[in-house]
This record gives sequence, structure tokens and C-alpha cells, in this order.
Amino acid sequence: MVAIPRGSLPMGEVLANGLHLPLDIVLTKKIGAPFNPELAIGAVSLDSYSLHPFHAQFSTPEYITNEVARIQQLLCDRYKKYKGSHSNIRPFHNKRVILVDDGIATGRTFIETMKFIRKQEPLEIIAAVPVIPADTLLLIEEHADKVIYLMAPENFMAVGQFYREFPQVSDEEAIEILNRANK
Repeated sequence: MVAIPRGSLPMGEVLANGLHLPLDIVLTKKIGAPFNPELAIGAVSLDSYSLHPFHAQFSTPEYITNEVARIQQLLCDRYKKYKGSHSNIRPFHNKRVILVDDGIATGRTFIETMKFIRKQEPLEIIAAVPVIPADTLLLIEEHADKVIYLMAPENFMAVGQFYREFPQVSDEEAIEILNRANK
């Protein structure tokens, strides 16, 4: 079971416990638009990035270069905070990976996470998510071997609209969840 910190860790913990699987993380983060940090124009992993073809036009090459460098440093720092140090171990090689998120909007971060995992040659990547826009579902299906979801509404504004409560998960809570799940 793999979760994308921080928001999907609570759900990842529940699923990992229920399926009796270890819980791990892959760190990726969206690149926010210069005028609206919540609008994902791309996504960054520890070793690569991708841009949304339409939304990337709202930025400059210099902005992208600076944001990728800043985010990759943030991811390295967060990885050390969560796991101690970055390792070159291929934890997903020849394994079935269930990648969980609490909801997918544009899919950019989720796709970048799948690309990062795919480089490690897993047997299969299963995307598991409660809510995903119908058009984004088609995009995720192109990258995952299987997609499991509860809702794919046409009228999608934000992941939070499908939750009664949608609290932010702090780094401390994320670390606590990882420690609990992997005792």
C-alpha cells in the first residue's frame, strides 16, 4: 500500500490495516500556477516532473525551473523527515502496488507518482481513490493497470466537496501514521 503524503495517509493506513499490508509513501507535489497555487499546472517527483499541456501556458520556463528545484528540495527534506534518509532501494520492484489517494482532481500528481513507481518495474499498479472527475478517470486509466474508485462525477469542483470534514494532515500526523502502520 502506497500513499501520497500527506492527505492520503489516513486512508492509506485504514486500507493497509484492513488488507494486512505494509504502508509506504512516494513523495510528489503539484506545481501550482503563479497566479493560483491551488491550480496544478504540473507535478514533481524526486527525480522528474511533468507539466499539464494546457495549464503550463500560464507560466514561464523560468518559473517552472525555479519551482521544480524548490519542490524537489522540499521533497528531499520531507523524505528525510518521514523516513530518515533517501534510499536507492527499489521497494516496488516485482511487487503489486496499490496507490491510494483521498481524491484526485487534475490527476497530475497521481500520474507523476505512478511514473516514479513504474520506473521501479512493479508487477502492477492499482489506483485506489474514492472520488475522481469522470474526465480525469480516463487519464488515470491510461497510466494504471487497474483503477478502483467509488464515484466519478461529471460535476466536480474539488475533492473536499465530497467530504463532510476534510482536515489537512500535518507532517507530524503523517509521521505518526507511518510509524503506527509499520510497527
